[in-house]
Amino acid sequence: MFRRKPAPPPQPQDCLPGRDIAMPVPETHEVLGTPLVEPWPVGTEAIVVAMGCFWGAERLFWQLPGVYTTAVGYAGGTTPNPTYEETCTSMTGHTESVLVVYDPQILSLDTIFKVFWENHDPTQFMGQGNDIGSQYRTAIYTTTDEQLAAAEASRRMYQQALTERGFGEITTDIEPLDHFYYAEPYHQQYLHKHPGGYCNHGFCQAAYTPSGNAANE
Repeated sequence: MFRRKPAPPPQPQDCLPGRDIAMPVPETHEVLGTPLVEPWPVGTEAIVVAMGCFWGAERLFWQLPGVYTTAVGYAGGTTPNPTYEETCTSMTGHTESVLVVYDPQILSLDTIFKVFWENHDPTQFMGQGNDIGSQYRTAIYTTTDEQLAAAEASRRMYQQALTERGFGEITTDIEPLDHFYYAEPYHQQYLHKHPGGYCNHGFCQAAYTPSGNAANE
């Protein structure tokens, strides 16, 4: 059977209208006990990553030393304050995303990128595993010029690692963050509340190192 190539995100004029009212957000992180919304502590930075279903992706990052808080939501698209059901139609332009707020004095961008690149397939177009659609596309959304340059450099290095092992071209979007819309409260820290829940993340393809070399795990 041939699988039809999934469509890219819709044009802004074709996206669902959304709403002005923002999604309610829990006061604190279920695991870390920290706030899920700004203001963030002085010295911390935020970055948003997308690597398929946001449940498993969020768990990968809240476990890292130096992470202040995480949250799941929607980014990269057009529809304001979308719901999960709307995002699943592929008509918001958004992809399921994870907000990571971290202390750069403790947690380096390279460690964040290592978790990101190694735990999904960035060569898959508009999907991740059996989760197909632009709402599952791979992306990094940055909040500083330094993050943007570092993310682009990390993509070049990881592409070298993939190429050396015979894998394809990275499809990850890397661009400055426009807006992060929080997902519904029941999605936040979902795999802490439901430890046996769906997760399709794990080591994939090749290891990420600053030198760009591949290695088996």
